[in-house]
Amino acid sequence: MAFEITKPAPDFSWADSLDSMEGLPAVAPEARAKSWPERLRSAVQRVSPGASIAVLVALAAAWLSDHYGAPVMLFALLLGMAVNFAGQDKRMRPGIDFMARTVLRLGVALLGARITLEQAAALGGPTLAMATVGVALTLGAGWVAARVLKLTPNFGLLAGGAVGICGASAALAISSVLPPTPERERDTMLTVVGVTALSTVAMILYPMLAAAIGLSEHQAGILMGATIHDVAQVVGAGYGIGKEAGDTATIVKLFRVALLLPVVLLISLIFRAQLAAGPRTSRPPLLPTFLIGFVLLVAVNSTGLVPRVVTGTLSDASRWCLVAAIAALGAKTALGDLVKVGPKPVLTILAATLLLLAFTLTVLLLSGG
Repeated sequence: MAFEITKPAPDFSWADSLDSMEGLPAVAPEARAKSWPERLRSAVQRVSPGASIAVLVALAAAWLSDHYGAPVMLFALLLGMAVNFAGQDKRMRPGIDFMARTVLRLGVALLGARITLEQAAALGGPTLAMATVGVALTLGAGWVAARVLKLTPNFGLLAGGAVGICGASAALAISSVLPPTPERERDTMLTVVGVTALSTVAMILYPMLAAAIGLSEHQAGILMGATIHDVAQVVGAGYGIGKEAGDTATIVKLFRVALLLPVVLLISLIFRAQLAAGPRTSRPPLLPTFLIGFVLLVAVNSTGLVPRVVTGTLSDASRWCLVAAIAALGAKTALGDLVKVGPKPVLTILAATLLLLAFTLTVLLLSGG
């Protein structure tokens, strides 16, 4: 008696049939079967090693800043560079890239929680105009100084924007919309180091300068807010003089932070136009998503309906995102790469800083505050 053994028909899916066609890449069965929760879990597993490094460095930087009084951004950068070996590890790189790009943009967007339109209006037209012209002046000065010193124009924009707007935060935001080049991350790190160091020096020297030339407390507050690079150093210098100076300095500084939106948008549009002749996939969006988030947060915060605890939490989240992003950028940067470029970047940042100080002092003295 003969038995016929029959094999079950193979279960071919549509994707399986494509795998057998010459010239088409095979589709991995596990990739087809994954649902979105599985894909999310896979993404988290891919980025978590590098992201954990950046978070740990950020926590260490915050602890050192709290105990030794130095800027947290500077600690994050230096500690990040100390673990540069992790940034070169293929297992760590996806997470470090995620922190240096996506988390960076989230931190910039959350800066909008610090600002309201009412704060800007309270300054008055002349002060707003002075701060706006100061930002434009430093952007131009950074670009010119970079050209004179034979540095890239992109570095000039980074330096001028960081000096004119809000230090390391502005450098990170501007860097995120510049075309990707081998020098971009190195230039960003150089800018962060330069503006953070000069901002700390300014926090000490500018109040002494204001007292020496006899500025009123209100005038001193405008000077601190319109010239010092980073928000933390502005607050320290302003309230070191007095409450009125501290309040005024903080509001002027927050207006400068608000100018980050038009500046980054303009730079984004400039480079978008330059890339228009290239492949469509290389063109950046007309309005980057993180800038939309920035605008929405400013608008919502300006209504006065958001509880202070919420805006405070978002502001703290912004700070932590930026510190972690700086740590990640540091992990991607080798110290030797920074040393090779020499003193020219520092001279560019110093020139923009001194020009902004001279311009602001001239306006204050001529206008009487």
